[in-house]
Amino acid sequence: MAGFAGTAWPFLVGLGVGWGVTRAWREPERVWPVGVGVWVLTVACGMVLRAVSGQGTAVAFVVVATVFLGVLLVGWRALNKRLTWVRGH
Repeated sequence: MAGFAGTAWPFLVGLGVGWGVTRAWREPERVWPVGVGVWVLTVACGMVLRAVSGQGTAVAFVVVATVFLGVLLVGWRALNKRLTWVRGH
C-alpha cells in the first residue's frame, strides 16, 4: 500500500490544484475547459512533485500517467456528454 500512496500523492495534490484553478465544482461535467484543465494541471503538478521528491519521471511513466489520467479525468465527462446527447435525440 505504501507504494500506491507514494505514487498517488503527487497526483492527488495536482488534482486539488486542478479543481481549484478551474473551479471544477461549478460545472464538474464539462469536458472543456474543466476536464481538460483538471487533467493538464493534475499531470503537470504531479510530475513536478514527483521530480522534486526524487521519485523520478521516466518518459514511459509520464506517457502512461498522462493517458491514464486523461481517460480517468476527461473520459467520464466525454461519456456523460455523449450519453446526455443521445438521450436528448
